[in-house]
Amino acid sequence: MAFSKEALKAANALKSIARNEQIKAYIQQSGDLYPLLLRAAKRFVAGETRNEGIGKAKELISKGYGVSLEYIGENTRNIEDCAEAKNEFMTLINDLGKQQKEETISLDLSHIGLSIDTDLALNHLQQLANEAQKYGHTVMISMEESMKTDQILDLYKKTTLAYPNVGLTIQAHLYRSEEDIRELLNYPGKIRLVKGAYQESSEISIPRSKALNERYLNLINTIADANHPLSVATHDQGLIEDLVQRELFNRTHVEYEMLYGIRPDLLRMLKEQGAHARVYLTYGSEWYLYLCHRLAEYSPNVYTVIADMVNPSESESNIY
Repeated sequence: MAFSKEALKAANALKSIARNEQIKAYIQQSGDLYPLLLRAAKRFVAGETRNEGIGKAKELISKGYGVSLEYIGENTRNIEDCAEAKNEFMTLINDLGKQQKEETISLDLSHIGLSIDTDLALNHLQQLANEAQKYGHTVMISMEESMKTDQILDLYKKTTLAYPNVGLTIQAHLYRSEEDIRELLNYPGKIRLVKGAYQESSEISIPRSKALNERYLNLINTIADANHPLSVATHDQGLIEDLVQRELFNRTHVEYEMLYGIRPDLLRMLKEQGAHARVYLTYGSEWYLYLCHRLAEYSPNVYTVIADMVNPSESESNIY
């Protein structure tokens, strides 16, 4: 979906607000705003606790979906908090393992140490990969701002050869991604392909446009035709219809992944047609940044959020 000029300005403003620590602190300390926005955020997040995340995951698993579960957080600034985040992920892996399903744990490397020290992040990642391997879980590394891309690729490559259950997210909008994917096909981990949510310079990225859609499809074909494990992560109905026509949905190494609360009708349709359908599900107290990004990615979500703050609807999970 291409953005209008006005929608693009609004999206960029939301992304800026999302990273404004003063605004974030004000909302978190507000007895009025915090519960109001949390009410709206629950359309897109499972809740603030691990029990809420696991509970929603069990519900989706019982309906035949795979889940990709994440404890929200990024850019952790001290070693103690990084260790705490790693321990939370470790407990999450074990709790999810009790479901006796091979699921996915998603994370940002900056949540577990990348913003402090690459060796710290690598050590934490490999601990999590080792634990996840016991249950057949995948650890999916999310992609972050382009300034971190080389570091993220490096830690992924150092880990996935020993732990092939570790995968990596690639952003189609970066010019470099075509070359990165060609190299990543030599590594065993699953590739999750997204369009790209971060605000990047036009010198290194393609804006939302027909050209980006074509690039996304081409990259999907490159990965799928190489018989490499692939997660198609998009809510763009036009792209999905194109991929269905190409019969990508019935390949055993290809899955479709969508964010919780966004186009559940479309993911349900894919599942009913025989596709491997996965729901990306998050929990944690750091939902503010996540909510802003959901609003920035798809402008009609703004209207939905306003309506939910006034009159909360039933959980989106009932139409999965």
